[in-house]
Amino acid sequence: MKVCIVGAGAIGGWIGTRLAAAGIEVSAIARGATRASLQEHGWRLQTAEGPIQAPVAGVSEHAEDLGIQDLVVIAVKGPALTTVAAGLKPLLGEQTTVLPAMNGVPWWFCRGLAEFGEPLQSVDAGGVINTAIPFEQVMGCVVHASTATTEPGLVKHKGGNGLIVGEASGGDSDRSTRVVELLKRGGFDVTHSENIRQDIWYKLWGNLTMNPVSALTGATIDRILADELVRNFCSEAMEEAKLIGERIGCAIGESPEARHAITAKLGAFKTSMLQDVEAHRQLELDAIVGVVFEMGNRLGIPLPNIGALLGLSRLMARERGLYPDAPI
Repeated sequence: MKVCIVGAGAIGGWIGTRLAAAGIEVSAIARGATRASLQEHGWRLQTAEGPIQAPVAGVSEHAEDLGIQDLVVIAVKGPALTTVAAGLKPLLGEQTTVLPAMNGVPWWFCRGLAEFGEPLQSVDAGGVINTAIPFEQVMGCVVHASTATTEPGLVKHKGGNGLIVGEASGGDSDRSTRVVELLKRGGFDVTHSENIRQDIWYKLWGNLTMNPVSALTGATIDRILADELVRNFCSEAMEEAKLIGERIGCAIGESPEARHAITAKLGAFKTSMLQDVEAHRQLELDAIVGVVFEMGNRLGIPLPNIGALLGLSRLMARERGLYPDAPI
């Protein structure tokens, strides 16, 4: 089975190294220093059990150099996906499966829902991604792992080893079985889901507040949850998101406080968005907060807390050059 990782950063490098170390042919779309590192060293991963290194089947900035793949794992940051998607066609044959391993709500999430005939503009402006990647070839994925790049092409695995995967359209299929077995060969703790939208929404429900609040304040998870006012604000925003979930078939039977108790177990944890602020990288606000605000507006659900959170975090990011300026 031929696998291509599009975006060989922290998550992409983790998945790519694990699969390559299991003897699977894994190539990469990568640029600059990451591309050079992969060409020189292959896939590299630091784990608690020791370093893992494996050969890369091929690495290029251009998809046409690698050809049609069996599985394409997309692991880029949300703001880059529109540009990346436009260049994926040479990787995609009729039987290719596309597995986005990304944060937030994916571009295909509301496909088939009556209230969402048009693409979600916050994550797929103009429907560019939807046009480039056929929905029928997409499988959903939820990542439960903490990784970081310590230098280009070198990934450190900090914790968690979980992947939840399932057909974007729901249900089961032969190809979902094949993908699950492939990922298990790589040593991942894989769960197959017949309702991957529910799993994506549940993870988003927690990230919706913790990520932008940490980015705004610079605080770790433990300090956010220890402040009663901030914790209550997060809870109110989560209650708004629950209303959206009920309308789109992704109801959450849990209270915000119960979810906070789970999140608190992470301790002094830096969210991915806080890490991006500190590294001066573009923030994934659209896929985590902006898209929820858009969905609520389309459904006619008032979102005063999510709106405030989006406005404040977006303004903060713009002032630091981490989010595009509003058109004049």
